[in-house]
This record gives sequence, C-alpha cells and structure tokens, in this order.
Amino acid sequence: MPKNESNHEWSKHEEIVDKFVQVIAKNMNLYGIQPSVGRLYGALYFNDGPMTLDDMRDALEMSKTSMSTGVRALAEMRMVEPAFKKGVRKDLYKADDDWYKSFTSLFGNRWRHHTESNIDEAEEAIHALEEIKEETDNEKLTEKIDLDIERLRYAQNYYSWLMRFIQVVETGEIFNFVPKHDLNKS
Repeated sequence: MPKNESNHEWSKHEEIVDKFVQVIAKNMNLYGIQPSVGRLYGALYFNDGPMTLDDMRDALEMSKTSMSTGVRALAEMRMVEPAFKKGVRKDLYKADDDWYKSFTSLFGNRWRHHTESNIDEAEEAIHALEEIKEETDNEKLTEKIDLDIERLRYAQNYYSWLMRFIQVVETGEIFNFVPKHDLNKS
C-alpha cells in the first residue's frame, strides 16, 4: 500500500476518534465537568497505554498545570488511576474504562451535593416562612405561607426520594433494574 494512502487512513482514523472525544467532553459537561477535562479523559481512554502529564500536554496542546488539575479532578471522580510502567520515572495515568462505574461515581457525587443543598435550602425557607407567619396578623399572608410551606414539604419529599435514587445509583443497585448492556451477548 502506498505510504500516502496509509497516512490518509490514519488521519481519517484520528479525525473520527477526535470527533468522538468531543462527544465525551460534551457529555461530561452535562455533569458540570469542564470540556477540557472531558477531552483529557477521552485522550486517556483512546490512548493505547498510560500517559505522563507531558504526553497529555502534547496530545491536547494544553499547559502541564491544566493537565495536572484535570487529572486530579478525574482521579477524584475515579475516572483515571495511576499506572506503572517499568523504567518510567514520571507519574503515569490511565483511564478507567468502566464507564458504568464512572457514571455512578460522577452522578452520585454531583447529584448528592446539589440535592443535599436543596434539602437544606427548603428547610431554611420553611423555617423563615413560619417565623413570618407567627408575626403576622394578615390572614391572606398566613394562607399563602401555609400553601407555600406545603409546596416546600412536597419539594422535600421529592429530594428525599432523589437521595434514595442517588443511593441506588451509587451502590450499583441500579444495575438490578437497568442491567448493563453487554455487546458480546447481543
């Protein structure tokens, strides 16, 4: 095969993979992860072996500091892990290719934090409305406060349900209800 055909094929391959890495970055952005961190994960995922921060910097044309920050964020989400390669003294990292585990970790961490905050906010709002209710003689305001407290209690019930759902995701119980898809069994 002529060399230029081979180069064209490799270039086309790289273009397709790069396009999908952008899809990964866009998807992770839905969970509040910066697109650059998503691209970093994609680069690690599609790389055939572990990478150093220098390798990542060269692949993504970003600063070493950005790579370090991105790797740390991905490690906290358990999406990358340290790797070892004989003879290499620099820190190496590889992508955890279990997307189901990554999703449950990422989803759980992000949603738990926001849901707990929402529960606290609803409780504070109820408390503040009850204080106003105790101080007012306005019957219409009292009725409105009662209605709003009822709505806030409904919100609290929802957030409580959501916390149970998050727990089902985090513990992996979700896969009892929605099994992982195994392409080898199709």
